[in-house]
Amino acid sequence: MDAVLPYRAMAYNNGWANHRLLTACARLSQADFVAPRTGFFPSLCATLNHILIIDRFYIDAIEGGTLGPAAWADPEPCETAIMLQDAQREMDRRLIAVVARLGIADLNRIVDIHRGDHIQRERIDRLLLHLFQHQVHHRGQAHAMLSATKVSPPQLDEFFAAGEAPLRAAEFAELGWSEDTVWAG
Repeated sequence: MDAVLPYRAMAYNNGWANHRLLTACARLSQADFVAPRTGFFPSLCATLNHILIIDRFYIDAIEGGTLGPAAWADPEPCETAIMLQDAQREMDRRLIAVVARLGIADLNRIVDIHRGDHIQRERIDRLLLHLFQHQVHHRGQAHAMLSATKVSPPQLDEFFAAGEAPLRAAEFAELGWSEDTVWAG
């Protein structure tokens, strides 16, 4: 198997999970979206904005940028679920594009992460794994918060199940993907 394929699949999985979760959140009233909830961050809005700003931080670093801590200067840059969905979709596209360009030798490439007072140097494969874990962790928190609303939280853990492919087809089409796009090696 192509050693980069799992990273590409995880980048697509990340985009699909964000799409599903933010589509559900867009059905909330604005009051429900920003309402105080139990979690590491105090609302769906704050939790999902955190995913976005950390994506900006790390994707910028992977692309060779120097954004650094300026990424989190505004902890909630998107006030509404629709604004957040648009901004997150752009970050997901950027992450997919970065990972799509990777070759096997690139997995060991060192990325400079601008931390403000120093530059952290990290292998891209480890950085991607950290980023995917971060996203799953906070999406799980948002998923739990959403379960306390009138909008049912969407299924997020069936991406890799081949038998679920027909259920994903319409959502993939909305995102401009197909099963072939995701699994092309």
